[in-house]
Amino acid sequence: MFDNNSDYGYNSTVKNYTRGDFVNYDVVIIGAGPGGIFSAYELTKLAPSLRIAVFETGNPLEKRRCPIDGEKIKSCIHCKTCSIMSGFGGAGAFSDGKYNITNDFGGTLHQYIGRNKALELMHYVDEINLHYGGEGTKLYSTSGSKFKKLCIQNDLHLLDASVRHLGTDINYKVLGNLYDHLKDKVEFHFNSPVETVKSENGGFSIETHDGKYTCKKCIISVGRSGSKWMEKICREIGIETHSNRVDIGVRVELPSEVFSHLTDELYESKIVYRTQKYGDLVRTFCMNPKGIVVNENTNGIVTVNGHSYEDPAKHTQNTNFALLVSKHFSEPFNDSNGYGESIARLSNMLGGGVMIQRFGDLIRGQRSTQKRLDKSFTIPTLNATPGDLSLVLPKRILDGIIEMIHALDKIAPGTANDDTLLYGVEVKFYNMETDVDEHLETHCKGLYIIGDGSGITHSLSHASASGVFVAREIANQM
Repeated sequence: MFDNNSDYGYNSTVKNYTRGDFVNYDVVIIGAGPGGIFSAYELTKLAPSLRIAVFETGNPLEKRRCPIDGEKIKSCIHCKTCSIMSGFGGAGAFSDGKYNITNDFGGTLHQYIGRNKALELMHYVDEINLHYGGEGTKLYSTSGSKFKKLCIQNDLHLLDASVRHLGTDINYKVLGNLYDHLKDKVEFHFNSPVETVKSENGGFSIETHDGKYTCKKCIISVGRSGSKWMEKICREIGIETHSNRVDIGVRVELPSEVFSHLTDELYESKIVYRTQKYGDLVRTFCMNPKGIVVNENTNGIVTVNGHSYEDPAKHTQNTNFALLVSKHFSEPFNDSNGYGESIARLSNMLGGGVMIQRFGDLIRGQRSTQKRLDKSFTIPTLNATPGDLSLVLPKRILDGIIEMIHALDKIAPGTANDDTLLYGVEVKFYNMETDVDEHLETHCKGLYIIGDGSGITHSLSHASASGVFVAREIANQM
């Protein structure tokens, strides 16, 4: 493909990457999350002769293990690399595997590549997931749902989407099958965080603790957990970035019966409410019917999330979902992620990690205690520290969450019960939105930024679609 006398010498002897020798690739992908995986998949399909490498900070899928067992280790011990957030499959590997096929939320990919193209690619990703182990899973849809009318009648707004729910267990199976498909076609470098990316000799060089590697094309897909690294690289290369939002809130856990009439039909219901007090938007996010609440560690900060399983044997008695308020800053302060981190750190300081409070205690202005939790009819699925969320969350955000809970109680009576559990804090960090063109390419030709690391996508389906899109761009050129 390349001339032997070129600066890169692609046809020369190039390999022993395990000792960090100077290795040349056609394409380097940084990050083995959904964007990176689907980039590699599509490239090996369309251009099988290309030499492709994937560099990932975390472990292979089978070695991703969180040490929290609920018995000997009950809370986050701050591992060097968080197995929940990093490794093959990215932060979505142990999510409940919801692929939302819509342009209404999940990112702004459609603004770059077009609405029809974005939907087409999301459906294509769905077909691949079905082929690699997701067959038999259900595709839910809000189209024509009677709950849309019910929500509007109560000043709530149900967003349109088709939702493929794989479940944490089936999602893991799909990822395992995709890795088996790719492992002999792509060189994977696990536990190999990339330190620098530089434009060099018409291509790019990257450095890890193992050494230096070069490539003609480079795809960066580092996810939300790579936000600080992404900002550093953009500064070094001179890529413009724009402040993005941060979502701050709590994870709600309540008996599954409360929301069963919605989750049985829709599974995932994205509901938005505009508060009467401040006019702020509060939304539901990541609904997990009969699921569990889990810890996350992002850049050393412990936050909360939720998972659910397809296997009925792994179902719980509870449903959990997030209630989030978006905050976007411009001038004079524009560090949205820093703001979210400061709130999360305060929660970690007061609770030693994630904090939990009964809704009844919150509205009465009293902290929850272990004694009160033990008497609760709702049994927590995560071991968290009883406390007072009003000492952590800003008043405006907390007021909005309380108002939203009362609004949801009108369409799902029981949401505002005293024993509804609130875990805090849940923070969704979004990367600074990077300056890329309609090809998702930076001003450094051949350097692409995709997935949640770009600040453009905020979901599994959008990140995966962006990976396919860029792979096709590169395949057409090479």
